[in-house]
Order: sequence, then C-alpha cells, then structure tokens
Amino acid sequence: MLLAAPRGYCAGVDRAVVAVEKALELHGAPVYVRKEIVHNKHVVRTLTERGAVFVDETDAVPRGAHLVFSAHGVSPAVREAAAARSLRTIDATCPLVTKVHKEAVRFAAQDAEILLIGHTGHEEVEGTAGEAPEHITVVDSPEVADTVEVRDPDNLVWLSQTTLSVDETMETVRRLRRRFPNLQDPPSDDICYATSNRQVAVKKIAPEADLVIVVGSANSSNSVRLVEVALDAGAGAAHRVDDAHEVDEAWLEGVTTVGVTSGASVPEVLVQDVLRFLAERGFGQVEEVTTAQEDLVFSLPTDLRRELKAGARRSLPVTPV
Repeated sequence: MLLAAPRGYCAGVDRAVVAVEKALELHGAPVYVRKEIVHNKHVVRTLTERGAVFVDETDAVPRGAHLVFSAHGVSPAVREAAAARSLRTIDATCPLVTKVHKEAVRFAAQDAEILLIGHTGHEEVEGTAGEAPEHITVVDSPEVADTVEVRDPDNLVWLSQTTLSVDETMETVRRLRRRFPNLQDPPSDDICYATSNRQVAVKKIAPEADLVIVVGSANSSNSVRLVEVALDAGAGAAHRVDDAHEVDEAWLEGVTTVGVTSGASVPEVLVQDVLRFLAERGFGQVEEVTTAQEDLVFSLPTDLRRELKAGARRSLPVTPV
C-alpha cells in the first residue's frame, strides 16, 4: 500500500477548526458558524456535538451572538449583514483566500476586468466575486474560457479559487491567453501550497496503484480534484470516501497495490481508519511516499487571540498585597 504525503489538514483548515474550538471554550455553546467551517462531514459533526451551530446565512443567527466565518471566506455584503445584526464575528478565512480577496480589490481599483477561475456556487468563489462584482466574471472550466466575453481584452487579469486542479487551471489560462494575449497573471500563484502539494503527491503514487482511495467529503473541491488527478496520472481506478465505512470491498478485487491520500480538510484519524480497514483485508504493508515537507502554521484570528489573552489575564490569581 502506498500512502501519499503530504495529505490531510493544511494550515488554513487547522486554524479554522481550532478557532471554533477556542470560541466554544471561551464563550460556551452555542457558537454559530456560517456555512461549514471546512468541507468535511466528520469535522462538522464533531463540532456540532460540542455546541457549534452551522447556519447558511447571518439572518439565522440571534442578534448579538458569536458568529465564525468559515475558512472559505465571505463577501463584504455578508460582513455588512453581520454588523447590522450586531454579531460578534470571528473571521476564520484562510489567509491564502484573503490574499486572493485583496488581489481582487486591488485590480478592481485599477479598473481591470478580472476573470476568476473557479466553480460557480462554491463559497470561496462567491466570497471573492463579492469583493468587486462589477469587475469579476467567473470562468467555470476550460470550455467556458473558449466562449467568455470581456469588455477590454487589454486590461484583463486572471485570479483563481485556491483549491482547483493545478493542471486544469493552467489549461484554462492557456485557452484564455490564446484568445486574449494581453491577459495578466496574478502577482503570485493563487492555488494554495497544500492543494498543489497533495496533487503532486497523488501523481507520484497513482502510476503504481491499481486503486487510489481519496478520503474527503463530496463538497470538498480539493478532495474531488485528487480523484481526477489520480486518474489522469495513471491510477487503475480512484474513488473518494468520507470514511472507511464507504470503502466498497468490490473495489479491491484483483488489486495488488492500493494508494491512499486525503484532502486538505480531512483529519488524520479518518485516514488511519481506512488503513486499518485495508490492513484487515490483506493490505497491511504501508510505504509512505513523501514529496514535500510542510511546516507552515497560521496564527489564530486577531480578535480571537485578543479575547483569549484577555480571558487568560482575568483568570490569573490575584496576589495579596
């Protein structure tokens, strides 16, 4: 069995999940979260059991309550709606998503037209597009790149959702540039390091694997992309599962080598459960294939750190004079 590394939690996901956990410790239940904090059923279920309440919009949150914005980010309109309800917000947006938001604002200020490569309806795309809706057009696929219309092909820039397939994104850019030769690149790659690293790792194991199992939820864009990348890289078959219970034993028939990886919002415990399931069925020898080392850590949201520090000061014992 080949186990891809890196896999699982990235720095932005870890930061967002810990932010909800710390908010619950500090304020008690309930703490509200707009949308899923990260796209993983297990994480959402575990936080719900601890007292987090997940809502679709701010109008479902009682006035004055604590609300966490998910790792995928929100538009200015959502922030304004939260402020109008006097909600005490904690912004758990991944810093790499925030970077794309800032790029959108800066290019819009230059009156550039922005082609945002990403999936229509994805929370991250909605948040980024909401920063400058009059300047942004979403390009959902390479095929859309062949037909999208622009106002000024000489003042055009592309940005992207952070969790896309690197190869598909660059194919979309190639098709756009074929039509619009003066298309500008963003100042740095928008696809996050974790998404890219996990795709490189699965490309490494896929050619040797009769079957690749990707642990991750169906609404996790980066997990779904890993299945596609594995197949494109030569895996005999590839399937996504939320956990070990979803692995179909029929997939293992005639299989000699299984590859395993997980999306960036997946806790390692779910991967280990899959490894145990496979070991019980004859795939007990595990070789970890490492293509990169990750040591990036993001600090908790500023307001939350300030509240935690204030809480720690209040809990210090008073020394008698």
